[in-house]
Amino acid sequence: MKDTVRPRAATRRCRAALLVLALLSPFAAVAGDTAPTDADYQRSLHLGQEWMYLTRDLPFAAKATHDGRFHYRKTVPGGFSYVIVDPKDQRKRPAFDQARLAAALGKATGERYEPLRLPFRDFEFADEGRAIKMRIGLAEPRPWRCELKDYTCARDDGTPARPRGWGVVRDMTQPADNSPRRSPDGKWEVFAEGHDLVIRAVGATRTDALTRDGRADGFYDPESIAWSPDSRRLAVYRVKPGTDRRVTRVESTPRNQIQPLVHTQLYPKPGDEVDIERPVLIDVDTRAVRVIDDALFPNPLQLWEIQWRKDGASFAFEYIQRGFKQVRVISVDAATGQVRAAVSEDSPTFVNAWNLYRHDVGKDGREVLWISERDGWRHLYLFDDASGQVKRQITRGEWVVRDVVKVDDDKRQIWFTAGGVDAGRDPYLQHYFRVDFDGGNLTRLTQADAWHDVAFSSDMAYYLDTYSRVDLPPVSELRRADGSLVSVLERADVGALRAAGWKPPQIFSAKGRDGATDIWGIAVRPRDHDPSRHYPVIESIYAGPHGAFVPKRFWPFDMDSGSDSLVRMQALADLGFIVVRIDGMGTTGRSKAFHDVAWQNLQDAGFPDRIAWHRSMAAKDPSYDVSRVGIHGMSAGGQNTLHALLFHPEFYKAGVASNGCYDNRMDKLWWNEQWLGWPVNASYSAASGVEHASKLRGDLLLIVGEQDANVDPASTLQVADALIRADKDFDLLMMPGAGHAVGRWAEPFDYVQRRHYDFFIRHLQDRATPRWNAAPSAP
Repeated sequence: MKDTVRPRAATRRCRAALLVLALLSPFAAVAGDTAPTDADYQRSLHLGQEWMYLTRDLPFAAKATHDGRFHYRKTVPGGFSYVIVDPKDQRKRPAFDQARLAAALGKATGERYEPLRLPFRDFEFADEGRAIKMRIGLAEPRPWRCELKDYTCARDDGTPARPRGWGVVRDMTQPADNSPRRSPDGKWEVFAEGHDLVIRAVGATRTDALTRDGRADGFYDPESIAWSPDSRRLAVYRVKPGTDRRVTRVESTPRNQIQPLVHTQLYPKPGDEVDIERPVLIDVDTRAVRVIDDALFPNPLQLWEIQWRKDGASFAFEYIQRGFKQVRVISVDAATGQVRAAVSEDSPTFVNAWNLYRHDVGKDGREVLWISERDGWRHLYLFDDASGQVKRQITRGEWVVRDVVKVDDDKRQIWFTAGGVDAGRDPYLQHYFRVDFDGGNLTRLTQADAWHDVAFSSDMAYYLDTYSRVDLPPVSELRRADGSLVSVLERADVGALRAAGWKPPQIFSAKGRDGATDIWGIAVRPRDHDPSRHYPVIESIYAGPHGAFVPKRFWPFDMDSGSDSLVRMQALADLGFIVVRIDGMGTTGRSKAFHDVAWQNLQDAGFPDRIAWHRSMAAKDPSYDVSRVGIHGMSAGGQNTLHALLFHPEFYKAGVASNGCYDNRMDKLWWNEQWLGWPVNASYSAASGVEHASKLRGDLLLIVGEQDANVDPASTLQVADALIRADKDFDLLMMPGAGHAVGRWAEPFDYVQRRHYDFFIRHLQDRATPRWNAAPSAP
């Protein structure tokens, strides 16, 4: 490309003409050895907006209402509509007046919203359909509530709870929610005074002390107060606060002033002391205070919410052991204070506390439904609460239970989702089943070879099944409880999307490192793909290990944790790459052994499986050039990207790592101790991109948001420092004022994406990129 500076107006006209030409000819992408043009970039940068509104009647997962109906969102010309349907007559009506809601939200927020492009995806009805609740934007922490009678909107904040650093350390600089906790019989209310608890009769002002030994390093947490159903007792946590570690960030370029701002954040890191919670039982009549013996939960990372059984005879809570090798359901006898383990889950590696499930059958303290991986696969078990022994394994086989959807204690039936039931099919696809408590009458509710999202009516008489795959547009079917079809409510029309050049990604599986296990992924090729050419490959990575991350649903614009939507994969591919995503060993959704590969081994990230997958794809597709493989990811995916370049430089040649947790000792306590254990050990060093920075051989671009509140930004700068000390070349892009999701879910999207494009075009295609600074800026 000739580096000529044109007059400003002429440059704008030229750019506009190139962009129009590119949009009219969507397959006129990078060809041969031609360097990419501004128009090529603009076509890719704007692909999402060009495609977003091309589908019709494309349904999203439904939700049930209180009165037996369903509501869901679907695509319509120009945007999205919200539909409510009655299963008895299948009539579809607007869920609310979108024009009035857009105006009401605009008035409340000071923003302007189009009726067909409301600033939320999902909502829930409140007050039996008289209002709706939603969150605006992807990162909005506080919900909004809109009244449907007069269409007024306001924040639905309630009384804020005391913040906790990653759930394990209370922020003692912030007040707790000390709203009086009223007894079920309406006679008493309890709250904190100083570090102790007091009680008073409802309507009275005089208080009596319930506790007298509270202090700063052992206070009674009013937010944890739990009344027994008979109002005779209450349980509460007494808390010894953990380490008050603070991360300090400088906001260099605030938008409302010249001088920088300083922000601090409570941020416990691996090895720090966590809050130690001890349950205390208080008798309201006698004021007797009993500290519960902690012999069965001696080393807690967390104790979960106290939950009373319906007769008030006992209460229970989950205990997660520091280091994650044990999780227990602790049951406490209210009369004696005697403690027993109703469930005990142990592992020589880790218990996956990201996805625990417990259900007290009948809430009477006799039986507990639990999900366990004790036989090597994630399955349902029924425990005897009194003995802590397994009464029955309800499901079994080389497949996994994902989530429990509903339990009917009276009928002793369970509705749940599962994956991997069908041999030879994608094991990650989600299906729905029903089973009896005794393991009998296992009934499949979804049939299509796809990912299913099902909503059950409040009376369980109907269910609405919305299913799709990345290569199968969504269908919504209304079915009766017995599985019989009532009607097809929606069938997505993607004709215009296809006409615009959309092609489904290739679903591909290949054997992993052991030569036996199937590894699943997808590949997206340029829309002008020429089988006779050789294309460099870019892997979009997020290796968890808390989930599996290859997209399974159709909608190409949805975001997966830490990585790109399918449309962004296509945008990158159109610049002359094949772009892939893969789930290797160490991620979830498969066997316990498959997941355990990650244990104290985060540097593995499934790379032996990923590389085998790449080579298998190349053996089937001569255009797939495994001599030029790049990789990019954010957050844990940023760490994975750096690991690829450090530990597999013979395969991965270039990488863009964004907001990565490059040394797990610098990152959040909860996530890292789950996979690397506690106390901090040599596995943290083994996975450190800082300690291994000298191994870099390929090309690296580090991107970090200056105000990243998820991963300490200093982690990126520590890698940069180590690379400098090792005399390594690399690129560093620090985004002023930006957070963790910069360039993915947060602005500036185009700039960060363009830097991605530039980097891979230069280092994997060995082509020049436009000299962006040579073109004058528009006024």
